[in-house]
Amino acid sequence: MRSLRTGLSLAALVTGAALLFTAPAAHAADTPLRDLAAAKGKLIGTAVTGSKLTGTYGDLAGSQFSSLTPGNAMKWETVEPAQGTFNWTEADQIVAFAQAHHQQVRGHTLVWYSQNPGWLTNGSWTSAQLGSLLQNHISTEVGRYKGKIAAWDVVNEPFNEDGSYRSTIWYNGLGSGYIANALTWAHETDPAAKLYINDYNVEGVNAKSTALYNLVKSLKAAGVPIDGVGLQAHLILGQVPATLQQNIQRFADLGVDVAITELDVRMALPADSAKLAQQKADFTSVVAACVAVSRCVNVTVWGFADSDSWVDSTFPGYGAATPYDANYTPKPAYYGIAEALGGTTTPPPPTGACTAAYSVGSQWNNGFTGQVTVSCSGASLSSWKVNWTFGAGQQITQAWNATCTQSGAAVSCANAPYNGTVADGSSVTFGFNASWSGSNPVPTVTLG
Repeated sequence: MRSLRTGLSLAALVTGAALLFTAPAAHAADTPLRDLAAAKGKLIGTAVTGSKLTGTYGDLAGSQFSSLTPGNAMKWETVEPAQGTFNWTEADQIVAFAQAHHQQVRGHTLVWYSQNPGWLTNGSWTSAQLGSLLQNHISTEVGRYKGKIAAWDVVNEPFNEDGSYRSTIWYNGLGSGYIANALTWAHETDPAAKLYINDYNVEGVNAKSTALYNLVKSLKAAGVPIDGVGLQAHLILGQVPATLQQNIQRFADLGVDVAITELDVRMALPADSAKLAQQKADFTSVVAACVAVSRCVNVTVWGFADSDSWVDSTFPGYGAATPYDANYTPKPAYYGIAEALGGTTTPPPPTGACTAAYSVGSQWNNGFTGQVTVSCSGASLSSWKVNWTFGAGQQITQAWNATCTQSGAAVSCANAPYNGTVADGSSVTFGFNASWSGSNPVPTVTLG
């Protein structure tokens, strides 16, 4: 539906001689969500930003999810900011990443009233001109990715809350027939792609979802190529519609697929244990409703980490809407998704139960010896990975009791085969030699 956040920040980073992190102990050992979903005959997806598909963000996007939706990269204002001038850079990047990680891509979105370029919205077009522009846009974009996009959100948010058609450049200029035309043009360009109509506040049975139901029914009766409906599921804590599964089923009974396309569950900030528990229950409920209906084929979260969510900037005072926190640590909601998909998960240890302390043992004019101690009290680890970014050109030359890699300033150290286990009340230590010049500031440590 909306833009993914364009900036990525790490929350609650601590600086100083002893640096603590919360360790998501069980996450690396848990069955990935994409494997759990596949066992149920489903896809689990996430919206992504192409420029962030590196590091921990890229690792999680590639390992946990079987479907990717470009958050903004395929919207009209991005791909054709000036008439006849196209920018496919980020869209191509996401498609290539998905192909490399054996993922499907959900194209989003071809026809929407929002995030259109100024040259389009500010133009004076006849109906014929507007129809031609829309057809050319659809055939150009769908044609570029023919065979690479599994499903398209062809038409996005066509209805008002009361079930009437939304007043948009498309409806006002072309009438309601623009929907059938858009679907037809997309199908003509890529007959293999699944074509969806996508909207929000249509998760339960209500006036808006009934209007969508009646539209799909009429399109099917007229022979228009329509393969599915997308229920966005931008939800508020504790407000999963009681009729969600019933609603999914009635669309499925029309002979179309259903996808949960933009799932997040926002809460009033700050988050606390009770809210996070309710959020877990909400994610579990939504995913379980999809699992229960054979033609519900995909559940996609709208950004998987709180640092990449549109919620905070759109709903002041609300946030924490996704399955991972800003440091990429899985929240209870992550485990709710896993459990609804049939997984058995071990929840992460209590906050602060496992920590790491970074120190400099000795230092000389062009080098130093560093040490990191991973300790647990009230929890245990079966594996660990410590990440940090050097700030002044330090370069690791040798490490022991861990496998360390460095790319530029970014360092990642994982346990050796013999010391991944950290029992409750115990610790392990690894060390390294490194070079430096000018200064040797202490970096901030996180767990990947």
